[in-house]
Amino acid sequence: MKTRIVVVTGGASGIGRGIAAAFLAAGDRVVVADVDAAAAQTAGREIGAEAVELDIADPASVDAAVALVAERFGPVDVLVNNAGLAGGGGPLTGLDAEVFDRCVRVNFRGTFLMTRAVGAQMVAAGVRGSIVNVSSIGARQPTPGLGHYEATKAAVDALTRSAALELAPHGIRVNAVAPGPVLTPMTAGFAGDAAARAAWESRIPLGRIAAVEDVVPSVVFLASPGAGHITGVSLAVDGGQLLT
Repeated sequence: MKTRIVVVTGGASGIGRGIAAAFLAAGDRVVVADVDAAAAQTAGREIGAEAVELDIADPASVDAAVALVAERFGPVDVLVNNAGLAGGGGPLTGLDAEVFDRCVRVNFRGTFLMTRAVGAQMVAAGVRGSIVNVSSIGARQPTPGLGHYEATKAAVDALTRSAALELAPHGIRVNAVAPGPVLTPMTAGFAGDAAARAAWESRIPLGRIAAVEDVVPSVVFLASPGAGHITGVSLAVDGGQLLT
């Protein structure tokens, strides 16, 4: 069986690093792609992955990195669009437009640019590949103060469905995993506040905020042959929060 080439954006830390490690454990060759070149190199060394510097919101950077991966390792078989940020928070009526723009630039524009570049490469190379986007249940369940972030994730869900439809004739599947809150460096601030954490966990029927290890298996599954007849879905991994 051919060793798959897997690219994980934002793979230097948090959910992305966990995803990269899981694909490595499954026998894939993994490229950690991150805007922080030093962090990507460090993560790569520590978990046994390759590394590439990549600004997902810059078309030139995306095209160069995708071409470099193909030149060094071969065409991409699996793309995980994990890189994302909230960039701040607050009511929409007072939100700084720069916070909104930064969030859109990374979460939506970046996912689009990566899907465009890798999808085109897969089609040209005849790769019947898989793209998995990391979305959020916020796309379907609003939280005050996070409207800008949640709007970008709703856009990612819509892009997932459109890309799934367009790429299906080429045997390329496109899906998303939509976590609720996850304990990562990005959420350390509120998770370290006992009252804030308890308030959020009260919204989750299973009673706890997810760990990275709770989210990773769904990403690996959606990219696997076992999910070979699944495309265009956004799979909630939220402890039941969308039920409330």
